[in-house]
Amino acid sequence: MRYCLRGCIAFFAILLVQPASAVPAPDASEEKQGGQVVATINGRTIPFPSLKTEITGDLKGDLASITVRQTFVNPTNVPMNARYLFPLNKDAAVHAMQMRVGDELISAKIAKRAIARTTYEKAKSKGKAAALLEQHRPNMFTQEIANLMPGAPVVITLKYSQVVPRIDNAYELRVPLVVGPRYIPSSKKPEAKVVVHQDEDMPAPKIAQETAPGGWQFGPVPTYPAVAGLDIPTTVLKERVSIDLNLASAIPVREVRSASHQLTVDGGEIAKSIALAGGKTIDNRDFVLRYSLAGAQPQAGLLAHKGDGAGTFSLLIEPPKVPQDADITRREMVFVLDTSGSMSGTPMAASRTFMRHALSTLRPGDAFRIIRFSNNASEFSSSALPATPQNVAAATSYVNAITASGGTETLSGLQRAYARAPKPNVLRIVVFLSDGYVSNEAQILKLVAGSVGQGRLYAFGVGASVNRYLVSEMARLGRGISRIIDPTLNAQEEAIKFAGRLDMPVLTNIKINWGTLAPTEVTPAVLPDLFAGDSIRVQGRFSKEGSHMVRLTGNVNGRRVKLPLKLDLKAAAQSGSETIPLVWARSRIADHMREKMVPMPMRTSGLDDARIEQRVTALGLSHSLVTQWTSFVAVSQKVVNANPAGSVDADVPLPMVKGVSHKAYPNGSVKMRKAQSGTPQPTKVTQLAMNKPTAAPFSGPVFSGGSTPEPEHILALLVLILSVGGTLVHQARRQFS
Repeated sequence: MRYCLRGCIAFFAILLVQPASAVPAPDASEEKQGGQVVATINGRTIPFPSLKTEITGDLKGDLASITVRQTFVNPTNVPMNARYLFPLNKDAAVHAMQMRVGDELISAKIAKRAIARTTYEKAKSKGKAAALLEQHRPNMFTQEIANLMPGAPVVITLKYSQVVPRIDNAYELRVPLVVGPRYIPSSKKPEAKVVVHQDEDMPAPKIAQETAPGGWQFGPVPTYPAVAGLDIPTTVLKERVSIDLNLASAIPVREVRSASHQLTVDGGEIAKSIALAGGKTIDNRDFVLRYSLAGAQPQAGLLAHKGDGAGTFSLLIEPPKVPQDADITRREMVFVLDTSGSMSGTPMAASRTFMRHALSTLRPGDAFRIIRFSNNASEFSSSALPATPQNVAAATSYVNAITASGGTETLSGLQRAYARAPKPNVLRIVVFLSDGYVSNEAQILKLVAGSVGQGRLYAFGVGASVNRYLVSEMARLGRGISRIIDPTLNAQEEAIKFAGRLDMPVLTNIKINWGTLAPTEVTPAVLPDLFAGDSIRVQGRFSKEGSHMVRLTGNVNGRRVKLPLKLDLKAAAQSGSETIPLVWARSRIADHMREKMVPMPMRTSGLDDARIEQRVTALGLSHSLVTQWTSFVAVSQKVVNANPAGSVDADVPLPMVKGVSHKAYPNGSVKMRKAQSGTPQPTKVTQLAMNKPTAAPFSGPVFSGGSTPEPEHILALLVLILSVGGTLVHQARRQFS
């Protein structure tokens, strides 16, 4: 027994002095490549591809043409198949893609999604360089690069066009730079019935059901890549995005600013050059540019484009500036708050600020409800409460105590909001606050569309890079407004400003009498109500040039108004942009996809799901647009990889969204700690760095650290030695006693 004890002590002593297996330090030249990430899996060094993105654009009035150039680099000596998950503007009409490999420049071809995927996989297996661009949501894309060879960068160039919307009296260009995480709700269907007190004289409302069997749904969201700050050290992602824009206008530009990024702005009154003040930025938040033009804003403006066949027009409509009447309509304000883990920290603080000020602006005749949801939904009160000072004070205390944790079961919150029918002569406004980090957008939008008769829905996205598609479409289908509250900026000011915007639209029930113009395929199919400071472009196809009288009518504060317009299509087409047909086609696609969310009896076109898919696919193919069912694919002529089977699969890593807690991510329980060197190191990693299975058992990436045991490890081993030694001595005494 004495020898056994000596052997154990000697063994642990060796552990103390034996250095851990060191990971070779990266070569100095490799460290200069921005965005390079290297992990060690089962003793094997696994790299991530690096990325550089250059965004350039031309803004002419409220039309934008944007170019995105992505340079993918393989920093190793092993061929790689790379995948990059990235966002684009939800209204982007992506109409061109090129791939450059060495001296070969390939123009991508648009094809049906399945055909494009087959073409890509075939080229990949043959060792050719290939690129595949797929849309997963209107604002979520993946770029896949096959056979990315060491020392041979692949440059992908994308081009898209969009209308720059006018929001709160200024044009706002939003360029999203990072896809936030997406919560996948439980497979159990949320219950349509909720436990609230139901007035006996009120009929229970019909709750829109989830997608019917055989109905179309969004596909699953792509696997989320490794995240800097959770799966990999925060220092590995350097500033890798540059933005350069040119702004031109026929009238002087009055103001150019960005609350999200510092800018340098040069040029004269009618032409501006805009760039990031620091040259580059990290892609962890949306880039937002706002600009306004001098002079009185027109209530309507016309653009047109005439091709070989039919022409395309785009008519800008703005609501009239009228003083608001004192609104004595009784309101039921239903606040629906996302309190899931992704909202923890600054987003939750901004939501609480919003709520405090929204409650303080309630009118004496109003009633209100407060619903919070995470893993499930609960409510402040069993019924709508009158907005008395006592009730508002109690609700404010309730809001101040709300914390964020758990999942994002959005349907449960909305179903509770709509489970009680509104009372007669009471206007219901559902106020929804969330970052939108969910994957079941289709189910949520179907619920909102099917509940449109129960009041308006105002959607407020809270975050630096929210799911803008979901937030805006909820407001569009709910006949309300959508706004973004960025908690990383002046959250207090933003929340207070938008809490005061819970007013009614200025121009409602908009109708257009086109007269002799007789346009076809007008979009949007259903004209939304317009709020103060906003605008909309109505677009369509025409065959008759010349001048036409058009009459626009609507309601302003309950009064009927009309606006006669004389449209000269021939004159407008002389200076028309080729962007116009593209944004028209993109708007038509959005109409069809929006109608997918509406129950069949409520669809204005009468098209079923299969015919809508055919229409969207046809628009994508005829206008070379990426859609849910059409993709861009590019294949090189040359074989670049003699052994394609030996390539490794890897994702381009993403930064954490600015202001978002680690709780928002699938492996958010991973906490980063600082080693003695000051370099963040993960204590545990569960995110797979590689999509391709390895031969050896996989336990997760391990990142390089110091080779000398840290003090706490030495102390733990000493305690273990003493414990084992004490146990052995005790057993020896019992044995010989």
